Amino acid sequence: MSRRSTRAENRASTRAGNRAAARAATRATARALKATADKSAGMLAEATALLREALEPLLRRARTLFATYLAPAGRVVSPLGFVVAGTAVLLWLLGVAFGWQEALLGAFMASLLLLVALGFIVGRSDFRVGLELNRTRVAVGDRAVGALEVANPTARTSFAAQMELSVGAAVASFRVPRLAPGAEHEDLFTIPTRRRAVLAVGPVRSVRQDPFGLLRRQVRWTGSYELFVHPRTTALHGSSAGFIRDLEGMTTRDLSNSDVSFHALRGYVAGDDRRHIHWKSSARTGELMVRQFEETRRSHLAIALSANLGEYGDPATGPDDFELAVSAAASIGLQAVTDQRKLSVLAQTGTVRTDTGRNMLDSLTRLQARTLPRRDVADLVRGTIETVPGASVVFILTGAGTTARQLREASMHVPFGVRAIAIRCGHGLRAARADIGELTVLTLGSLEELGLLLRRAAA
Repeated sequence: MSRRSTRAENRASTRAGNRAAARAATRATARALKATADKSAGMLAEATALLREALEPLLRRARTLFATYLAPAGRVVSPLGFVVAGTAVLLWLLGVAFGWQEALLGAFMASLLLLVALGFIVGRSDFRVGLELNRTRVAVGDRAVGALEVANPTARTSFAAQMELSVGAAVASFRVPRLAPGAEHEDLFTIPTRRRAVLAVGPVRSVRQDPFGLLRRQVRWTGSYELFVHPRTTALHGSSAGFIRDLEGMTTRDLSNSDVSFHALRGYVAGDDRRHIHWKSSARTGELMVRQFEETRRSHLAIALSANLGEYGDPATGPDDFELAVSAAASIGLQAVTDQRKLSVLAQTGTVRTDTGRNMLDSLTRLQARTLPRRDVADLVRGTIETVPGASVVFILTGAGTTARQLREASMHVPFGVRAIAIRCGHGLRAARADIGELTVLTLGSLEELGLLLRRAAA
């Protein structure tokens, strides 16, 4: 039994040693393969870098040739024109190589089409073109009217021409008739202003093309304008006049040793400024008395406008609700500027210029909403308070998708003594007021209700 057990143990130890040796060999092979792969990858990267460096002059030359020849050709030849030209070349090659009469006939017809199209775009046109806008800043819904003037300054009659005017992403076409020497033609146009936007109006280009649309030649005649379609606003005068003063409530009761609002007299304490000693009272009481003041605080209005589309509820109506919030912010901001109050407007995407009313509207016009899952209204309010530490009233404009819990978290960042008002904007909502702790929450369903809601908030 002892011999059998000894042989069994020897066989077991041999198998274990073989397995260990196999594992060691496998690891060694894997390390060798990894080293070979790393070396190959390094050599490949080095070869790629050398090849890129060697081909860089050729690529630079190719880009220059493309920008010099092919890019202008792409502006003249339409996609259909490239197809016809390529078909003509292919048919010529097949006809010459194999003697196919049909291919030669097709190549001839395609070439003839290109030659006819070329005849429509060659030639020179001399015009004097003017583009004017009656106003470069309008509100949503207002008419933006412009004029296009084309004159023939030459001594010969000009041919009829087609002019194209770029308006944002759209293009407007105008037909200019034949003009006698010195004659002028004027076209008036109206630009739709249904939504807030910054539209690039212009340039004006003359266009020549063949009836088949194979070739197209454009000549630029004017520059371009920026048309600001400002958000719609409502006046906050009349019943809502002085709403900012009402919202600020009672003056501060913080005492100061130096200000302009006198409060009382107190006994002199070492370190007090001797300029504030009231000598008549000191002579009457027999001890030094100094003036004590109430701190005065200049009104500073801060508007936190949420540009996070996720807080405006339904994705289908969210953009329209955001436009309502922008209009409300613009209305409040204009009233503050009119009252010569300090104003700051902030959004998740940055700070809005508020040095003048026009610059504020221009900045709000450029403001775009996006879905910002990690930057909610609480983050916006915290950033607003850090940027405007001296604010006396903070307006928080957000959408109907913002919950009461989110508004409560946002109000926690507002310091004590600062009035905070949240306005939830959503078309069709019923105007209402509610309170969440010290935060006043207004529900705005249409811009015309803004003045009434602000008076409710100040009551």
